[in-house]
Amino acid sequence: MESRYLLRSGLAGSGSYEVEVTPESAGWGYSSLKIISLDPAASYRFETGSDELIVLPLNGSVAVDVDNARCELDGRPSVFDGPTDLAYVGSGKTVTLQSAVGGRFALCGARAESTAALSYVAASQVPVELRGAGQSSRQVRNFGTPGSLDATKIIACEVITPAGNWSSYPAHKHDEASETESELEEIYYFEIAAGPRGEPGFGFMRTSSSPGHQIDVLEEVHDRDTVLVPYGWHGPCVAAPGFDMYYLNVMAGPGAERAWKISDHPDQAWVRGTWESETVDPRLLSQTVQEA
Repeated sequence: MESRYLLRSGLAGSGSYEVEVTPESAGWGYSSLKIISLDPAASYRFETGSDELIVLPLNGSVAVDVDNARCELDGRPSVFDGPTDLAYVGSGKTVTLQSAVGGRFALCGARAESTAALSYVAASQVPVELRGAGQSSRQVRNFGTPGSLDATKIIACEVITPAGNWSSYPAHKHDEASETESELEEIYYFEIAAGPRGEPGFGFMRTSSSPGHQIDVLEEVHDRDTVLVPYGWHGPCVAAPGFDMYYLNVMAGPGAERAWKISDHPDQAWVRGTWESETVDPRLLSQTVQEA
């Protein structure tokens, strides 16, 4: 039996949305994610309501209209083609998306009181970090993290894990407030590259119990699946050999400070020290050069 924390592709949406995770549907207080597809020349209008929001093209381009302001997002062919430009808007706004060519767009949200107007971030402004080494190498695009985006609650990033590698590793948690940890709910949305003849890709994700929080998730994840992490040690995310893995992380929580502070699993924290003697996966080095 699959976990209630796993939302399978095709079963995670409602209405206009392919994926719809709200604080109410997830049973928590802050983090949200909606994904919408637009046909060429189509438009879609919605209210941000109680959430601040990031409009992030997964593929395709889109114009974002709020009040009398507009952002033109060039987007990208796919999530495996580097970072994208994006738009941020505060709560209580009416947003219209218009796409001449069509595409799929993520609406990353956090329950927050924000009066921020529409703002634009270019793809060239998104910090790209190579994290880990060896088979723990991955690329992190910090488009919505503190220091990269001015926001109230939301923290968001994208991760590319080459085929055969492990990411979100060592397993870590952020489910209590302390000097070294923030309390954050987290959404993982996956896209898995297909094989050379269109074979469906897959990977695995693990979440286990942390002190005071019982949870047990070990799932095979497929293209466009979503996993909810309300608490617990989460990781690794493992990309099966032959299939590159992408995931979008959206986080938010009750803390007054917008900070992404984590604790490593005590049985796995030592692994970080091994990276000093290993090299970064060359597949990521060549990709970073192309995106620079």
